[in-house]
Parts: sequence; C-alpha cells; structure tokens
Amino acid sequence: MQNTDKEFNKIIERLNKADLLFENKQYRKAGKSYNETANLFLKLPEFDLAKECFIKAAKAYEIDHQYSFVLISLRNAGNICVYKDEFMEAHKFFNNALKIIPNTKKEKDKDFYHLLFASLSYLCHLIVGNQEQGVDIIKRVRKKVNAEVFKDNSLIRLVKDLTVAVRKKNENYLEKIENESSNYKFTEAESLLVKKALVAARSQISIKSRIKLDKEEYFIRDLINLSLLIDTRALKQISSHPFYDYKIEDLKITKFDVKISNNLTIQNKPSLPIKLEPEEEIQLDLVLKPNFQVDNTFIGPINISWTINDVIVFSLESDIVNPKLLSPPASLTVSTKNLRPPLIDQPFPMEILVENKGEGETFDVKVDVEFPSQLKVMRGTTLKQIYSLRLNETMKWELQIKPLETGEYILKINVHFKDSDQNITESVHEFPVSIKL
Repeated sequence: MQNTDKEFNKIIERLNKADLLFENKQYRKAGKSYNETANLFLKLPEFDLAKECFIKAAKAYEIDHQYSFVLISLRNAGNICVYKDEFMEAHKFFNNALKIIPNTKKEKDKDFYHLLFASLSYLCHLIVGNQEQGVDIIKRVRKKVNAEVFKDNSLIRLVKDLTVAVRKKNENYLEKIENESSNYKFTEAESLLVKKALVAARSQISIKSRIKLDKEEYFIRDLINLSLLIDTRALKQISSHPFYDYKIEDLKITKFDVKISNNLTIQNKPSLPIKLEPEEEIQLDLVLKPNFQVDNTFIGPINISWTINDVIVFSLESDIVNPKLLSPPASLTVSTKNLRPPLIDQPFPMEILVENKGEGETFDVKVDVEFPSQLKVMRGTTLKQIYSLRLNETMKWELQIKPLETGEYILKINVHFKDSDQNITESVHEFPVSIKL
C-alpha cells in the first residue's frame, strides 16, 4: 500500500524495527513493538496493517512462551476483523486462541479465556447464519471449564438467551440482553459484535411468513398454485432502535429451499436473489405438480436464506401445508361395431371396444356382455377381466355372432371397475342390433 503521509511512514519504520527484533530473536521485545505499532495503525485507521502487526505479535509471544500476551494479540486481531465485518475471519483468531489457552498456567485465567473466546466465536457464527455450529463450540468448552464458573458466567447467559430467543421466537430474551449489556466486559468491537448478533436474532424472530394455497382440493392432474406471504414490516423497529444504531439498507433473499413429498415436483419458483425493501409485505409464487397419490402430501417447510446489508446472514422456515389430493374421476367408454352386416343365419364378427377416456386409472375392470336369445355367440368370450386400464388405454376383442331371427334386439354390456381410491363404479350400456333377411 502506498501512502506518503509522514505519520504513516514513521509507523512503517517502527514496523521494520519490530521485524528486526524478531529476526534477532528478541521475541518479547518484538511482540511488544508489534502491539504498539498495531495500535498506531489503528488510529489512522489502517486495519489490515494493524491486524498484520497483531498476528506477528502473537507469533513472537508464542515463541517466547508468553501465552497470555498471545491471547491478547489474537483477541485484538479478531476485533479488527469485527470492525471490517469479517466475522468468519474473526472466528479463526478466536478459535486459535482456544487452542493456546491450555498453555496458560492459572486455572482461573483458563476459565476466563475459554468462556470469552468461545462466546465471541458463537456470536460470529450467529451473525453468518451458523448458530448451531456456535452452540457446538460452547458445548466443547463446557467440558474444560469449572462447572460452577460455567453456570454463573454472564457470557454463557448471553449465549443461552440468544439461542433460546431464536429457537422459541421470543423477543423477551433479547430485551433481557439489551438491559444487561453493561454487565459484559467487552471491548468496543466486541460490543459491536453483540449488537449485530442481536440484529440477526431479532430479524429472524420479526419476519413472518405464511403459505397460502389457491384451492382446498386438487385432482392429481391439477397444478398447485402456492403463495408464500412474507411480512418484513417489523424490521422497522430494528432500524429505529437506539441500542442497535444499525440501519437496514439492503435486504435480500439469497436461497429458497422447498421441502416437498416425493409425489410432487416444482414447476416454477422465484428467481434469486430477490431484493426487498425493508418494512414491506410481499408475495412469492410457486407452481407445483402432483404426480401420484400418497397418504401424506406436504409442502414445507420452505427454508429461506436472507442477508442484511450483505453482512448479516440468517434463515427462516415457513409453516407446512398438506394439500388434499383427490384421484381424478375415472370413467370407461364402451362401444360396439359390426364388422359385417348382420344377416339372419349368417355369422358376423362384432367388435367390443372399452376405452379409458376419463382422468384417472381404473382397476379390477370387468366387462360382461349379455346377448338376447335370438343372437347366438359362436366364438369368443362374453366376459373380460383386466387388472387395470390406464388413461387413454383401450381393450377390444371380437365375438362371432349368429342371428337366429330377424328383428330389432338390445345388446347389454355391464361394466364394473374401481378408481385409485378403491371406489366402485358399475354401469349398464345398451346397444341396438338390427337383424335383416
């Protein structure tokens, strides 16, 4: 980085001297010089150079076995990352500090630093939408801390209240943290970290969503039109809250994950990302297609990932709806066709045709043909049975009929079948047959 400012150049000279001390293995003096130089960079402010100095200080102190100073330097480096909204980078420094703590001598110091750095890591994870990973860090640290100290620690109460607030959607826990904020012995950067964690938590609690379907019942071949109603108007309280001092200027939906039963497919869903104006109510539309019937058809929860100001990340889950699917109405069409003119005493072929022109599959199909005594069946079967007849599928066969007398007669065809819900349909179809000389 180029900077001609005299003050900046003087600080660079101090940094070079600190590097020289390190090269000459004067690690304790080098660590002290790096820390002093870092604080000078912070006043400019030159955050990246300050962070580099704190990292070098931690390295020098570690070589010199000055582990308490290592922890202070790592804490300072993490704080700089917080100022820059680099929360996962801050977590790395806090996590490295947790690895150094066992080298410190006093048990009291170990307890303090374990709880401090674990809590800071938790806050970083919460802000970027990984709260449960933060909880896992707290669980691991609990095994290394005196039980009574852990139980009564204000930082652990902070973590518990944030976790319960998000899980139970209860803002009372957040208000408790706000009221007790003066009890936490945090640096300026760490207090900022707490406030942003509270913004993330309150946003998750405040935004409301609801699924709405366009109909109460659907046939299998119908499309399901779903609307996800989202209300962000409560975010106004965050932007105007004096404690947070945080303006929500950019609100986006970045991910949209819909859980559905395996008989559904998504035909259309919103394109991402979706930019919203804070404090508004919107509707997102989806189209789904049922493919077959199952006992429990469900849509949801819909998991929505959000970002605020491209910094804070969190996710919300909608409710679950269970659209009622009905089997499409099943029906069979029956027809007959004389393949030659029917004349007395002359056998002629007759075709029986059964077609599924309904909207659903039919099962246990039985077709029974009844001829009057004047029409004798010479060949073929008058009873047909088939397991199922799918949509647009046909079944046909021929009978050889011999008319014994002239006249007008009625041919009856009895049809029996079940739909996919095992409902039985029975019908009788009549067809005139004219026999001539």
